[in-house]
Amino acid sequence: MALAQNITVIPAKRMIGTQRPDKKVQKIRVAAYCRVSTEYEEQESSYEVQVEHYTNYINANPEWELAGVYADDGISATNTAKRDAFNRMIEDCRAGKIDMILTKSISRFSRNTVDCLKYTRELKTLNIAVFFEKENINTLDAKGEVLMTIMAALAQQESESLSANVRLGIQFRNQEGKVRVNHNWFLGYNKDEEGKLIIDPDQAEVVRRIYAEYLDGKSLLQIKRGLEADGVSNGAGHKKWYESNIKQILTNEKYIGDALLQKTCTVSILEKKRAKNDGALPKYYVEGCHEAIISRDIFLQVQSEMRRRANLSAVGKKRVYSGKYALSSIVYCAYCGDIYRRITWNNRGYRSIVWRCVSRVEKGGPDCTARTVREDELHRAVLTATNDVLSRKDSFLPILKENIRAVVGEDITGKVEEIDKEIKHRQAELLRPGNNDKQIEKIGDAITYLRESRQEILTEAALKKDTRDRIENMMSFLDNQICEVTEYSETLTRRLIEKVTVYDEKMVVEFRSGLQIEVDA
Repeated sequence: MALAQNITVIPAKRMIGTQRPDKKVQKIRVAAYCRVSTEYEEQESSYEVQVEHYTNYINANPEWELAGVYADDGISATNTAKRDAFNRMIEDCRAGKIDMILTKSISRFSRNTVDCLKYTRELKTLNIAVFFEKENINTLDAKGEVLMTIMAALAQQESESLSANVRLGIQFRNQEGKVRVNHNWFLGYNKDEEGKLIIDPDQAEVVRRIYAEYLDGKSLLQIKRGLEADGVSNGAGHKKWYESNIKQILTNEKYIGDALLQKTCTVSILEKKRAKNDGALPKYYVEGCHEAIISRDIFLQVQSEMRRRANLSAVGKKRVYSGKYALSSIVYCAYCGDIYRRITWNNRGYRSIVWRCVSRVEKGGPDCTARTVREDELHRAVLTATNDVLSRKDSFLPILKENIRAVVGEDITGKVEEIDKEIKHRQAELLRPGNNDKQIEKIGDAITYLRESRQEILTEAALKKDTRDRIENMMSFLDNQICEVTEYSETLTRRLIEKVTVYDEKMVVEFRSGLQIEVDA
């Protein structure tokens, strides 16, 4: 016989938030989140209105209790990393202080679908509802997540579209050669009332000093230490310098009055990540857009010297350039071709400063038998060679004058103008409507080749000028030096000496002007 069943339905009580069912139901703690996306004055009132609206709206409901109004003013919403109030609100939710969140729309909450779903799902597991007024979506409803996913995706698409429009505007500006530079961190320049770069005389002297010291043979570290010792401020106004700061100054084309636009590009819209533009987007090189601090010849000489130091090698091994001493990286072994290094030598308790071939010093190097040279021997060889040239300056001066005539290059103005004309023609082709990807790539390759050819011509001319300057520097020294040099000078060595080659019975001292003098060991 079947037992009679009596079934009584107990209606469900909808629980919102973190309140426990075994406790007396309290008022629902409701928070509001508001945000305005820009800091323009016309939207400042929107921010104030939203705060006032939610405060009055929540307080007007007898079943609700105001848990706070969280507001981010003027902060971008493509991700939540920089929204302090939003992050504080989420932490309060996790701490059980909030039962429901009101916000104007999905786009106000987040324009990133991933972030939007991540946080609303987390809040859902805490039984905390998020109500979007504009879309009329409650995330605790069955249909809430489906609608929210669609709406959040649309909001993200809107953000990406806006970002694309901004990039397009920047591209048009670049094509017109309009240069914008943040001068606040840019050593050497300020801006006038029209926003154009103008030279800051005091800062410009610092820039010129850096270029001159680098060409004199100093390393980035030495330049850094010198600037700090003299209390010189960098572009940010700090007394602390970094080698990377100095390298950026030495490679920045803006110091010759030019500007390379779109060096970097956005690789992630949502995360706002930028990276070096290696060809993903076009670049724009604008010449003569502002007054130069450094001459083009000096700039090109520095770039050539940087490449030389970066590619310093001997006997198949890469060597790190050192400018610590005037003779660093310029004393070479006649047998294996490696450089000599300054070391402290302890021979049977007697300590002395010597220079030795690196191949002999390093373990596993070639079996080089080059002799060790005391530092005073090297200094004496440089002094002897310098005084030898001084004693015979009447015969050397005509040779130097002839060398200057030999390196006078042809006028490159016509070649450069012809290349510029061809580049301009190719640029017009590139911007012509209807080009397919293959045509654009072909024209782009042609422009790149023309620019490289132009750079080679200018660099060759700059190096010839450097050679002439070196010879003229030597002639000036010979003309002005009345008596012989009696003491070794680091400064004079940096100025005059290019290379010293060590043999068993002699040393060959090569001057920067090209003269070579043999000195007996």
